[in-house]
Parts: sequence; C-alpha cells; structure tokens
Amino acid sequence: MAFWASFLQYFIEFVVLVALAVAGTLLGIKLRKRKDAKLED
Repeated sequence: MAFWASFLQYFIEFVVLVALAVAGTLLGIKLRKRKDAKLED
C-alpha cells in the first residue's frame, strides 16, 4: 500500500509540473507574438 501511495504522490507532482511547463510555454508564445506584432507597426 505504501508503494501505491508514494507512486500516486509522485504522479500528481509530475502532472502539476507538466501543467506548469505547458502553461509557461503557451504564455511565452503568446507574449512573443504580441511583441512581434508591436514591432511590425
């Protein structure tokens, strides 16, 4: 039982870190596109 509890804890931590990485990447792409659009004017 302890194995599954530990596995679940690490799995949830992994999912949270992946979600943060994806959110950061999408935010970076959005900000870069906004900056590029501003520079075109």
